[in-house]
Amino acid sequence: MNSKYQTIRYKQKKSAAVGDLVSIEEPLEMIVRYRKNNKWMDNSISITMRTPKNDEDLVIGLLLCEGIIHKPSEIKKVKFVGDKVGQFDLQNKIQVTLNNSNNLDIKNLRRNFLTNSSCGVCGKTSMDSLEVICKTKLNKDIPKIKSSTITKIPDLLRQSQSEFTKTGGIHASALFNKNGKPLVIREDVGRHNALDKVIGYSFNNSIFDTRNQFIACSGRLSFELVQKTLMANIGLLMGVGAPTSLAIDLAKRFGMSLVGFIKSNSFNIYSGPERILIEK
Repeated sequence: MNSKYQTIRYKQKKSAAVGDLVSIEEPLEMIVRYRKNNKWMDNSISITMRTPKNDEDLVIGLLLCEGIIHKPSEIKKVKFVGDKVGQFDLQNKIQVTLNNSNNLDIKNLRRNFLTNSSCGVCGKTSMDSLEVICKTKLNKDIPKIKSSTITKIPDLLRQSQSEFTKTGGIHASALFNKNGKPLVIREDVGRHNALDKVIGYSFNNSIFDTRNQFIACSGRLSFELVQKTLMANIGLLMGVGAPTSLAIDLAKRFGMSLVGFIKSNSFNIYSGPERILIEK
């Protein structure tokens, strides 16, 4: 989603007033609805800045990555609430009604979301917590991805980024099969939002086949992207940018393959080389 803004463009020592397409960034408030003592309760647990599109996927992906839901049937309903507001006439509140709310700790949940939204959870405590949440161990032998497939990823991502082509100001994440076919791709001003949207859609529509799939991102590879990929039980994450030190540490700890700096003729393997088939 984008809008045209007036700007002054300077090029070759000349300036001119032109219209420029800019990616829209708007807040999204997430409200969890659940039963407590036979009474329906509504609690606002998070506000995130996002590109308004695929908001249902974003919320479902976020709940999955936080370990709040584990299967689609635990979601009863997702709907927008409140009035349309702002210059783009959008509903910026979304309500998720849960079926699995018996053991829901709303205070702890809100605190976790506050921590994650500020910088992404980080440090040893978060790694230990993630080890408890990630009950399924990654299979270190799958998927197997050819090096020729990896070097095609930047072009495949770019070809599917309709909003980036228009605005140049947006991130993308995608789920691929092992042969490099894009299955789901989403864009957002926040790279973590783009990945949440991919995970949410894939989870809710039973697209995941983790033995034969991997995730690719357009930007740098941060701790939170590795964390979300682990929660989706995907063993290989790659990106066109650089990984952070904590992203590498987390990937190594959980046996994930992490590939960065992908170009048409090169890439770096930071963790899990056993999943990469180097062709000569």
